[in-house]
Amino acid sequence: MKIAVIGAGSWGTALAQLLAGNGHNVSLWARRSDVVSSINSKHRNPRYLSDVDLHPDVVATTSYHDALLRARAAVIVTPSKLLRGVARALADVVDADFPLIICSKGVEAESGLLPVEVFEAEMGNAQRLAVLSGPNHAEEVVRGIPSGTVIASPSDETAAFFRDVFAAPRFRAYVSRDVAGVELCAAFKNVIAIAVGVSYGLGYGDNTAAMLMTRGLAEMSRLVVKAGGEAITCMGLAGTGDLIATCTSEHSRNRRFGKMVAQGKTLEDFTNETHMVAEGALACKTIGVLAAHYGVELPITEMVRRVVWEGADPRRAGELLTDRPLTTEFYGI
Repeated sequence: MKIAVIGAGSWGTALAQLLAGNGHNVSLWARRSDVVSSINSKHRNPRYLSDVDLHPDVVATTSYHDALLRARAAVIVTPSKLLRGVARALADVVDADFPLIICSKGVEAESGLLPVEVFEAEMGNAQRLAVLSGPNHAEEVVRGIPSGTVIASPSDETAAFFRDVFAAPRFRAYVSRDVAGVELCAAFKNVIAIAVGVSYGLGYGDNTAAMLMTRGLAEMSRLVVKAGGEAITCMGLAGTGDLIATCTSEHSRNRRFGKMVAQGKTLEDFTNETHMVAEGALACKTIGVLAAHYGVELPITEMVRRVVWEGADPRRAGELLTDRPLTTEFYGI
């Protein structure tokens, strides 16, 4: 079938390659005309994963209408801050039952809504919506390195549909009904990856990283449960799996950003050097909106926010975390 992939960054490019390898015709929407021209003439994305030869069934366009014409489903892979605009644009092109799966990770800054909630608000019919998340570095998925992911939807039928669309021998897809849990895990792990990157950038070791990861997982669990998700989701691919991959891999843009912060660089420096979005930089603020709403304590998230957005000294922020009063390990869960 024809599948539209909206967003030609590294993750969108990798998923387009995966879907084409599964036998689908992929229409890849890109914002830049030079990216479209290169993909269609040279089968290469000049900005992301540029050393990968893309499948000939991946065809790029700058038109939403052309991308979605005769498509059976759409895969949304744009930065989280652009999701509402994308949803509004797509609402004018597709019908009320058209299946969409959201692969972007974050929380809307103004409203505190999760991506699937933004799409439901703009397009209606949550039953045709799904989300995808897991320990899936684009650099590895695009090369067929074995990976696993979870697809969550309020509709078993929609989840199964997208499972079958994405599943491949080297890309295992599992289904879940815990949409809120999967989406919160997806946003949260980027924040913790920044903290781990900062710790390595300051010269700390694996013990410190492991402490931040597990205490970050505890923060994740507290918020997921308060927001109506399931604690067990945090132990799965979208939670622990993605947390491990994002915090430990050199592919991780959020971990890399954290290391740059420890060296005195800014979010602008990161964006200029990599042409990528460190989603955790925004998420540490937007997750704070949810934390305040639900009355959940998130000390690591708060320290990351202070370091990234208020210029707090990273080493001093770490000292404030380790000086916190001692308590039971799983308080608040």
